[in-house]
Parts: sequence; structure tokens; C-alpha cells
Amino acid sequence: MNYLVLYQLTNMDGLSLGPKRNYEDFKKQIPKSLFFMFDSLREYCLSLGSNVVEDVRAHRIVFGKSLSFRWFVDLEPEGNSIIVKIQRDRKESFQTKTITNEQELDALKATISDAYNTIH
Repeated sequence: MNYLVLYQLTNMDGLSLGPKRNYEDFKKQIPKSLFFMFDSLREYCLSLGSNVVEDVRAHRIVFGKSLSFRWFVDLEPEGNSIIVKIQRDRKESFQTKTITNEQELDALKATISDAYNTIH
């Protein structure tokens, strides 16, 4: 019975005790028109280093650097675009970019790489 009370209290705080979401579950909600771009950005973020941590959330995926989770990019599919938030430094405001086509990927990847290399 103590477990039931703990579960209810935890849920009131907005925390989940269920299994952590993974990319296989998340990609089911990505519109087909965005899937290639989203998957390409995800793979790129993961390729930046062995210390990249992926956090799959309800509506977006956040990538951080190491276990201290200094996030550097946040990807969220939205309609016919991907909202990308990029953070270079925790003391600076993050940049928000909206991409709608593959031609924007190369420039965005360079910006993401810069954020990854800069964040501490």
C-alpha cells in the first residue's frame, strides 16, 4: 500500500514512474514529411561524441553533453517544420530556428556542432 501512495504523490508532481520513452516510440509521432530531416539531425547529434546523452521526452528530444547534461540542442517536430533550440552557453539565451527543408540542414549542423563544442 505504501507503493500506491508513493505512486500517487509522484504523479501529482508530474513525474513518471513508467518506462522511459525511446526513439522507436517517439518517431511514430513524427510526420512522414519530416522524418528524414529529423532522423538526420538526431544521428548527427549522436555522432558528435561518445559523451552525447539523448533524452526522449513527450514532444521533443533533447541532447546534452555528458552525464551533467549540459543541453546543447532540443528538437521538436511541429506541423511541417522542426523547431530547433540551440544553447551554446548556460549563461546565454538559446537560439530558436525553424527548419522546413533539407537545404537548411548543413548550416544547422554547423551551428549544432559549434554549440556542442562550446557548451561546458
